[in-house]
Amino acid sequence: MPKASLPLVAVSVIPPGSAEQVTPIPRHLDLDQAKVALGRQLFHDPRLSRDNTVSCAFCHDLPRGGNDARPRALGIDGQLGELNTPTVLNSAFNFRQFWDGRASTLEEQAAGPVHNPIEMDSSWEQVLGKLRYDPIYPAAFTEIWSDGIQASHIQAALAEFQRSLITPDAPFDRFLRGEETALQGEARRGWDLFRNLGCISCHQGVNIGGNMFANLGVMGDYFADLERPLRSSDLGRYNVTGREVDRHLFKVPSLRNVARTEPYFHDGSVASLDEAVDLMARYQLGVVLDTPDRDALVAFLHSLNGVLPEAGL
Repeated sequence: MPKASLPLVAVSVIPPGSAEQVTPIPRHLDLDQAKVALGRQLFHDPRLSRDNTVSCAFCHDLPRGGNDARPRALGIDGQLGELNTPTVLNSAFNFRQFWDGRASTLEEQAAGPVHNPIEMDSSWEQVLGKLRYDPIYPAAFTEIWSDGIQASHIQAALAEFQRSLITPDAPFDRFLRGEETALQGEARRGWDLFRNLGCISCHQGVNIGGNMFANLGVMGDYFADLERPLRSSDLGRYNVTGREVDRHLFKVPSLRNVARTEPYFHDGSVASLDEAVDLMARYQLGVVLDTPDRDALVAFLHSLNGVLPEAGL
């Protein structure tokens, strides 16, 4: 089958000489467990929303893979957003947060949904008013911070909880640690294809993605071929910077647990992993995959399913 190398139409944050570095997810992170426990409570608390109906866990269903299985996120009052919900699992390893990378930290990201009129439609003033009258939260916050419940502390606790949501020990992680038999047959052939075709040009690092921006449609005009009108969310990073060079530029998603997080792409328009692989090969690499190669790549992607975090369930 034909092979193609990926033109470097992307903004990489990988140091020179390490563009193909892929590392296993660490089995443990050194975290503040008091903040993790508090953040877990807040993550599942619908009082962060205006009418007490939407929690972070409403869109980020941890047992199924950290997303919501919907093409586009559903928020307060049944409002439909424009973007597919990204998984929260392993988000600690992303270099920025959200599809357009508008948040540089998990702390900054935590404030976004609370204030978004489609997602939670609330404010810190409203949230603080509710939590300060709760029988448990005031003491829990004061045990960690002397000034008690503050917006910045809510963000810090939510961020620390999200950092705990790692999925180590996927078959591919065990393979990277030297367990040769952990990746065999079609999955092993898929890993070879993943490197040889150039998928690794954008999907690398500990999260196998999540560490650079890339244009959607390097080898073909993805958006011209859409069978729907363009939306503002299709502009990607352009919505943040206003720079023409950033039009249709998105944070490269992590491929960790990707077999669990359908549907795919920023608009959730792709229902199956098979179709997602075919489209990525076509529009990013200029390659038309035959069925055996597509199946091998999908088998490799299944090997990225790690152990779900008990702390979040």
